[in-house]
Amino acid sequence: MDVKEFDFDLPQELIAQDPLEDRSSSRLLVLSKETGEMRHEVFRNITDELRAGDCLVINNTKVIPARLFGVREETGASVEVLLLKRRENDIWEVLTRPGKKTRPGTMISFGDGLLRAKVLEVVEDGNRLLQFYYQGIFEEILDALGQMPLPPYITHELKDKGRYQTVYAKHEGSAAAPTAGLHFTKELLAKIEASGVKIAQVTLHVGLGTFRPVKVEVVEEHHMHSEYYRIEPEQARIINETRQTGGRIVAVGTTSCRTLESAAGEDGLVGAGSGNTEIFIYPGYRFKTVDALITNFHLPQSTLIMLVSALAGREHVMKAYEEAVRERYRFFSFGDAMLVV
Repeated sequence: MDVKEFDFDLPQELIAQDPLEDRSSSRLLVLSKETGEMRHEVFRNITDELRAGDCLVINNTKVIPARLFGVREETGASVEVLLLKRRENDIWEVLTRPGKKTRPGTMISFGDGLLRAKVLEVVEDGNRLLQFYYQGIFEEILDALGQMPLPPYITHELKDKGRYQTVYAKHEGSAAAPTAGLHFTKELLAKIEASGVKIAQVTLHVGLGTFRPVKVEVVEEHHMHSEYYRIEPEQARIINETRQTGGRIVAVGTTSCRTLESAAGEDGLVGAGSGNTEIFIYPGYRFKTVDALITNFHLPQSTLIMLVSALAGREHVMKAYEEAVRERYRFFSFGDAMLVV
């Protein structure tokens, strides 16, 4: 399958630079995966699209202020570090810029020495392993020195860090937000639960690979990045009971979707536990657990648009994206949403 089959023209001005004041006031394009029929709604009315007995599955990961600015101790030259994944204790896999100047043995200082790091080795994709040194609690130091790692297509400064977190963010570890969840308010979630829809939580720590472009020409040759996920036993029970009683599993975001499909058996039931997933979902994939998907509008030729196409069909999705451009929907992380049912 040619990667170009997932390309579309996106005017630059449709890339949302700022979050809306009211999270739930985003627009919502409802797409039927069976017929390709489309409807235009407002996100807060998603309660009308869900049914009693359904299960909404949210990703409760929390974005850490993973972007650090420091200097090489030897020369005083500036270095930018993006935390990607904690390997163990104070050893992190990171992305550094400029990469060529951060060879193994390089010492980097942040915040006038409040935090220091040593480059241990170069790993896959040119990433680095860093050992951090500090006094006190790492998370507190990171909160003081770090910045939110906004995607490269967002050029405006984010005034409120909390707007790049979901209202249910709990477990720290993501380098990017699970953006489909940004549309929910606590009030909307309460209204959804009151209507008889169950809400289950999973955790998948979103890595930078989310923003990495597909560099191969043939979809099947792309290698997905690895991300850590976890499903608690009680959450697995809620999801499995929904399936067994005929309710729909509605994944909030591609990250929840990938978590569920990674943990699912051939019978569609998910197992509790944790692990790392490299699952790559593209057209031809047979979904085991997920029936419906809430998602944002994604980059052309991205693995995310391929996942949505696997659920709704490539032709339906590409027509929906053409419609979204025509109707001036807002795209990407702070943009509008799509519901595939």
